[in-house]
Amino acid sequence: MASSSALKRWIRPEVYPLFAAVGVAVGICGMQLVRNICTNPEVRVNKENRAAGILDNHVEGEKYSQHVLRKYVRNKSPEIMPSINGFFSDPKY
Repeated sequence: MASSSALKRWIRPEVYPLFAAVGVAVGICGMQLVRNICTNPEVRVNKENRAAGILDNHVEGEKYSQHVLRKYVRNKSPEIMPSINGFFSDPKY
């Protein structure tokens, strides 16, 4: 009886955006977790890799830190809406 009232309380159209936001946040966290476990050079899951100790592998670390998204935004302007920012701040308009 208590579970059906809880379902009626939470499964409503008003709550769908909350579910979406929490779902996106959990997805981003999961993606970052998998990325760190699979590609981070400092994370060693295998016993053989853990036995190697601290490695000075700068090439692998550079490859991990300079991923595709960071390379894409490196030369971009740090503005969310450049046309609106230019309209309100540039005297030429």
